[in-house]
Amino acid sequence: MTPALSRRTALALSLAALALPRAGWAQAREIVEMTMGSPDAPVTLVEYAMFTCPHCKAFQEEVFPQIKENFIDTGKVRLVYREVYFNRPSLWAAMIARCAPADRYFGIVDLLFERQAEWSGAFDSEPMMKELYSIGRQAGLTDEEMQACVTDRAFAEALVAEFQKNAAADGIDATPTFLINGTKVSNMNYADFEAKLNEALGE
Repeated sequence: MTPALSRRTALALSLAALALPRAGWAQAREIVEMTMGSPDAPVTLVEYAMFTCPHCKAFQEEVFPQIKENFIDTGKVRLVYREVYFNRPSLWAAMIARCAPADRYFGIVDLLFERQAEWSGAFDSEPMMKELYSIGRQAGLTDEEMQACVTDRAFAEALVAEFQKNAAADGIDATPTFLINGTKVSNMNYADFEAKLNEALGE
């Protein structure tokens, strides 16, 4: 584990405890990998992204649609999406996204990036949560459902623990970072991604 990763994950763990004020509230929530594409795809693309990260937003809006159209939707690539929590707002956003049924998750991811400036730019927790709740309502969540998620301390700690385990194993200290069939690669434009994915496919 790199020193930077150790500091950041330690911070994330402390934020998971501090951010959720309803002591004793816990609900059994399974932490599952969020995936897109065929499980039989010959190439697996793992993306580590943070919802407050502007470079992640740029990738999501400018590069990912082409990857989805040309590689994921055609059955060549399976995406594994892993959230990064280097700050408290990113954790809250992930909890809202995961509060919805799995088939709405990536739609909420799109909304979180599309409206990133609105919610991540809020300096206080109350206006930030107001904006996040607005995104959740757009995806069909009720305020009660979202409140149950963001005040679930056990859920927050489980998410952070899963992030810490994966990020340490893969040496993640920046976002976005990617693995193509287990090989770590940095953020890049679509043409370079296309070349890397085709190479992994043997094309």
